[in-house]
Amino acid sequence: MQNIKNIILDYGNVLFDIDFAVLRQSFIDLGIKDVDEFYGHRAQHALFDAFDKGIITAAQFRHEIRKAARNETLPDEAIDAAWNSLLLGVRPGHHELLLELKKQYRTFLLSNNNEIHYRWIMAYLKREFGLTDNSAFFEKDYYSHLLGMRKPDKEIFEFVLQTHGLLPAQTLFIDDSPQHIDTAKALGIQTHLLLPGDTLPAFLSRMR
Repeated sequence: MQNIKNIILDYGNVLFDIDFAVLRQSFIDLGIKDVDEFYGHRAQHALFDAFDKGIITAAQFRHEIRKAARNETLPDEAIDAAWNSLLLGVRPGHHELLLELKKQYRTFLLSNNNEIHYRWIMAYLKREFGLTDNSAFFEKDYYSHLLGMRKPDKEIFEFVLQTHGLLPAQTLFIDDSPQHIDTAKALGIQTHLLLPGDTLPAFLSRMR
């Protein structure tokens, strides 16, 4: 970590626990067929990319979910509950860790997110921690649907680097998705793929 001055962090399964298996079952319960081709960690229907980029609204997203489930009567609440079912919560001690990291490095959040998940997460942070958002933990927190870009597209990485004057060789990017890591590496950013069973505190302890 001697040469690292900046750390860019993913949110899901790095700082905030998510469970794709729960979402998979929720989609099945809605009536969606071929669910593994419809949505997955490594690949997904173009609908989700568009939602993550803010190209479509929550209402349009729900309409497409109804079409996929072949059920035009699915209420908004049922769709939102299913879609949010993978969101578990912030890992214990991670808010405190982020505050410590912020004292030593320039830290940034770079999250693929969308209107429905973002609304749920902000309400969760308010309910559980009395926070209005994640801004206290980073120099800047970025969400794909507000930027109109998403990982693994190189443009979103280039935007963060250029906006904040970050040198790739001095920047560490931590994510749990191999395809996101690959793009960052191609841009010269130092990377770490956080694998299942590993944790951010454990990784940082090993690197110091």
